Amino acid sequence: MMISRPAAMFLAVLFVLLAAPFAHAQVRVDLGVNRPLYIRFEPLIVTVTVTNLSGRELELADDGNHKWLSFQIEYVERNAVRIVPPYNSDYQLTPVQIGPGQSIKRMINMTPIYPMTEFGLYRIRATIYAREFGQYFSSNPPMNIEISEGRTLWQQEVGVPTEATGGSTTRTLTLLAHRLPKNTQLYLRIEDKENGVVYCTHQLGRLLAFGEPDVEFDADNNVHILHYIAPKSFMYTSVGLDGRVLDRKQYDTVKAKPSLRRDPAGMVQVVGGFVVDPNAVATSQAAAPPASVSDRPVPLPTPED
Repeated sequence: MMISRPAAMFLAVLFVLLAAPFAHAQVRVDLGVNRPLYIRFEPLIVTVTVTNLSGRELELADDGNHKWLSFQIEYVERNAVRIVPPYNSDYQLTPVQIGPGQSIKRMINMTPIYPMTEFGLYRIRATIYAREFGQYFSSNPPMNIEISEGRTLWQQEVGVPTEATGGSTTRTLTLLAHRLPKNTQLYLRIEDKENGVVYCTHQLGRLLAFGEPDVEFDADNNVHILHYIAPKSFMYTSVGLDGRVLDRKQYDTVKAKPSLRRDPAGMVQVVGGFVVDPNAVATSQAAAPPASVSDRPVPLPTPED
């Protein structure tokens, strides 16, 4: 039976329309984040979940210029929407196998990958390329993230010890208060302003309205911070100039509140109070520990990179 050219074109279009929903049902992509509000340079961890609904095993692998995992980020300006490209689009991903009906999860820190440093609203989608189908599958709807800045509580510029290498000879340390929907959090940022490198923006924990954070430097200019997280509880954090967390403990008050003390040799220690067992805190209904500080994030590229 002969089919006319218009009829053939109609059948071809109909086949595509019927096949499209089926194809898009092969792989499901979900994107999640802990909260919608972040400050600049804070680690922005997203969770990508990929579910294989194809009924057979899939291999997710790069195929030429097609990366099996990528993101589409839009910066929403007042009168326009602008695409945010990554710092470096030339990257490689390890292939993964997903069995039928199975899911995989990947947690990615977006901060060192994309320049999401302007204040305002960003829309993020995660996209998976499945070469078996020659198609992209994206999370939907897009996830909205707002980038803002905290309120500066304290700032100090210090020198880098002579034995340390790389970067300039100074670091700027800033304590920031950032109000989230449920509480206010204290942040520490360490940066090399001369070269445009941010070594960390650590979330140190809940910040109460009363009592200023206690800050001290040791002989190597590592910073030590002690601040209220509850009426009788304090969080102590020590961070190096490279952004690495050196120590972190919770202290509770006995009679007098704990404080930082620097001895003649330049050593800093917490005086007063007692260290709380973190396992006991986790199981206690009365205690509410703050969010733990993240590991040192990858330094951001300099503006010239």
